[in-house]
Amino acid sequence: MRLVINLILVALIAVVGYLLVNSIQEPIKFKAEKDRRQNAVVDKLITIRQVQEFYRDIRDGEFAGDFDSLSYYVRTGNFRNIKVIGDPDDPNFQGEIQYDTTYRPAIDTVQQLGINLDSLRYVPYGNGATFDIQADTLTYQSTLVNVVEVSTPIKTFMGPYADPRFSKYDNSYKPNQLIKFGDMTKPNLSGNWER
Repeated sequence: MRLVINLILVALIAVVGYLLVNSIQEPIKFKAEKDRRQNAVVDKLITIRQVQEFYRDIRDGEFAGDFDSLSYYVRTGNFRNIKVIGDPDDPNFQGEIQYDTTYRPAIDTVQQLGINLDSLRYVPYGNGATFDIQADTLTYQSTLVNVVEVSTPIKTFMGPYADPRFSKYDNSYKPNQLIKFGDMTKPNLSGNWER
């Protein structure tokens, strides 16, 4: 009888020990995985923002409303480089101010930066999920401006940690919240992770 009680106590101690170790390791694993996944998504959003800025330069201020247009125009478009000969701000300048315009393919810059336009739309750790992209114009302070927003819900890339119960380890963790750059209500290209 004493052997049976000892075995039950050893099993109980093992279960309690496992639960204790797991309760300590789970928040550590969550934080490490959250940081790793979120950093990858932020890096991708920064790249998309950069490519949107290339598109804006090519398309005279517009933003792309979908990834197909974004890729197409960046692959086939040209950056305009204007060289001003003479100083229009110098009152002592004698002569005519000249503008020399040259063009260079945007894809050259994209390739130098190592940007893969084909995978730009996919959310890292998202199992094939794509970023939501919107672009439009709006009147802001009596001026017509172009706006863009690219986003994805945090739960899209958090995998097994997408459950709201993990917010007990991080008060700011809200898996249904968007991680994004841009804003459809005002001209702003900042990311909400930059606050």
